[in-house]
Amino acid sequence: MEVTDVRLRRVNTDGRMKAIASITIDHEFVVHDIRVIDGNNGMFVAMPSKRTPDGEFRDIAHPISSTTREKIQAAVLNEYDRVGQEEESTIEAGA
Repeated sequence: MEVTDVRLRRVNTDGRMKAIASITIDHEFVVHDIRVIDGNNGMFVAMPSKRTPDGEFRDIAHPISSTTREKIQAAVLNEYDRVGQEEESTIEAGA
């Protein structure tokens, strides 16, 4: 399995969520609404979920193996860093 594309949109909120991403797997399957969260132990990726009637959140889609989870997290966080550096360069160029 390979993450072949990552689309990321940073969000400007006071909360812990920093971005929302969509990934394409093997040029064939897309997963939307992956969240980039600034957690107590650093940045991590939260898979798309929905709230159940009793208030719990359940994943809609998630990797089965830790290796796949690590691949997805690395791809999304690398894109998050790249977009952040690009935004900083744009701000510096305009200053």
